[in-house]
Amino acid sequence: MAAPHLSHVYPLGSRVTEAGHLELGGCDVMALAREFGTPAYIVVEDDVRERARAFVGAYAARCEDFEVHFASKAFPCTAVLRILCEEGLACDVASGGELAIALKAGFDPARIHLHGNAKSAAELAEAVAAGVGHIVVDNHTDIDHLDRLVPDGATQRVQLRVAPGISPDTHPSISTGGPNTKFGFGLQSAPAAIERLDASDRLVLEGLHLHIGSQIYDVESFRTALEAMAGLASHGMVNLGGGLGVAYVNSEHPPTIEEYVAAKVDAVRDVMGPGVRILDEPGRALVANSTVTLYTVQSMKRNVDLYVAVDGGMSDNLRPMLYGARYEAQVASRFGGGTYCHLVGKHCESGDLIVRDAELADPRVGDVVVTPATGAYGFAMSNTYNGVPRAPVVIVKDGDARLAVRRETYEDLVARDVEHPLGHSPRAWSTAEGGPRGPV
Repeated sequence: MAAPHLSHVYPLGSRVTEAGHLELGGCDVMALAREFGTPAYIVVEDDVRERARAFVGAYAARCEDFEVHFASKAFPCTAVLRILCEEGLACDVASGGELAIALKAGFDPARIHLHGNAKSAAELAEAVAAGVGHIVVDNHTDIDHLDRLVPDGATQRVQLRVAPGISPDTHPSISTGGPNTKFGFGLQSAPAAIERLDASDRLVLEGLHLHIGSQIYDVESFRTALEAMAGLASHGMVNLGGGLGVAYVNSEHPPTIEEYVAAKVDAVRDVMGPGVRILDEPGRALVANSTVTLYTVQSMKRNVDLYVAVDGGMSDNLRPMLYGARYEAQVASRFGGGTYCHLVGKHCESGDLIVRDAELADPRVGDVVVTPATGAYGFAMSNTYNGVPRAPVVIVKDGDARLAVRRETYEDLVARDVEHPLGHSPRAWSTAEGGPRGPV
């Protein structure tokens, strides 16, 4: 019997074996579930590497001066960042924590950029001390802090984030470049910020940054954004952010990496002229389809509709609950369909619904179920709702599987607790003393 057709949303190189089992990176997922338990994130290393090479190759074929950064917020896992570092990518971070992860993964600080609309003075100090390549200035407070933090006689390279007033066709929560956004300087306020940076003896403005949103299919949106910014001095460099959409279900067909890069490079040349250095920050498009999540079915019931409940849910994939994001699902050892159901999680909310109207092949308690395309913002947004320990990350390649992040334990859940002797009431700090609240 012919193996079932596998949706293109699965990691590159995936297949269904003669036994009917999903195979990722040469590893049978049923064996992975037995060894590492469920839920678990399974990352196909070769998929990550191939997409990184595709981005770099597409830019190298079209321009001489460029740099591709991984938007680490998509999958802030040290082992994943290390793979992308090995592939020659740079890295963008949006917090002190992401900076620490990037440094641990081996990125050269000079090839790290710090983002954020609410950077603390401490985070900016950490970035300056680490020697990051650029700090992306988002507001005047960033400039105030940096003017104090950069030592006398030293300089810090910066980019200026501009909101071009463009809202692409994507979910409102991940549209970031419109006229009324929390990110960056609007077109009316950007000139004053540019003038202020140009006058600074500590900050060197090297270019403009824009990021209009994520999960974008219409690549002409990037040209429209650049055209809106055409009146601003570019300083010879433009950071185009990321934004390339990915396929989460079989019916979705986003632009290819090559089409996306060609659209951006052509737009820069047409709008800004030749010789402009181009930076790009893909995140989702590098890692989303590299990864699947494995679950085990714990219970089934019919209350009008059939509910198939698994051992994870909104603690390991919050996107369906935040954005109404759609995913596919299959029984990992029995691909096919025939049974319509709702694939739901174990958490105490009716909204804990992983896949609405899933079609599974005769699902049963104990089955391992797989949802593909969970590499972006699954691990990143994972949480311990209902005291559920966070899932491990397993990287597979050439038939070998290695544990990159272990599963949390119950001990981990209480590791940060501060115990006080019985009958002892800790002192309540007043706000006047710098504490978080007044007396209780």
